Amino acid sequence: MEKSTLLSDFAYRFSRSPLALAGAAVILLLFLTAVFAPLIAPHSPYTIHTNDILLPPSGAHLFGTDDLGRDVLSRMIYSARISLLVGFVAVGIATVIGIVIGALAGYYGGWLDSVLMRFTDIMLCFPTIFLILAVIAILGPSIWNIMVIIGVTSWMGVSRLVRAEFLTLKERDFVMASKAVGARDMRIIFRHILPNAMAPVLVSAVLGIGGAILVESSLSFLGLGVQPPTPSWGNMLTAGKDNIEIAWWLSLFPGMAILITVLGYNLLGEGLQDALNPRLKE
Repeated sequence: MEKSTLLSDFAYRFSRSPLALAGAAVILLLFLTAVFAPLIAPHSPYTIHTNDILLPPSGAHLFGTDDLGRDVLSRMIYSARISLLVGFVAVGIATVIGIVIGALAGYYGGWLDSVLMRFTDIMLCFPTIFLILAVIAILGPSIWNIMVIIGVTSWMGVSRLVRAEFLTLKERDFVMASKAVGARDMRIIFRHILPNAMAPVLVSAVLGIGGAILVESSLSFLGLGVQPPTPSWGNMLTAGKDNIEIAWWLSLFPGMAILITVLGYNLLGEGLQDALNPRLKE
């Protein structure tokens, strides 16, 4: 009964935020576009048409064509798959690493907390984009390398959030009761404390997906991310840069897709934060 009440309260608070609902609608549309890309895309995103190079938007090609005669709209639709894949996998890796490090530091404290948090501080000192570029220079650019690299360089914020929650929750009565009946530490951490610490982690993960998509787009724009002919909003912008004076649509539409997607995740994250924050309770 209590869980149902909390869920209803969350849904009510979330539904009161028009911006959060707008963000959720954008993300839902992106998800459906990625899933049903083969059905939605009007043309193949890979087929080259030498007679249709740099055609402006028209009835036949709503977003025009690129410098190889490929349909821009179809390539943007398939690029949504890359964005979702990178966002969810990279943030999933970062979240798992952050939860493990933050939970161990917050629960055990002492020297382990000091060592793990100093390591976190050291990771925060490195400029993330330069660290990513250095690793890519060694491993080479590929979609899987990008996802792993973004994941292992963006867990620090999650670890700090989890640690802060654990420092508070481990002193609660339900944790003391679990220790009194002889529950193992791992059971207490992952069965009792962690579920109660997931609210800020969920918000951080949603915001992190938008950030991961932005990083992937930046790397692909520089030629260090998703490699052609696989479509990505970032490498589509590269073609737009090379033809910006004669083909404005090559830069406008992929750029707007990145903007709207990242904005959607940010709005959704802010809405979740407001809905999950008990201090906003009336």
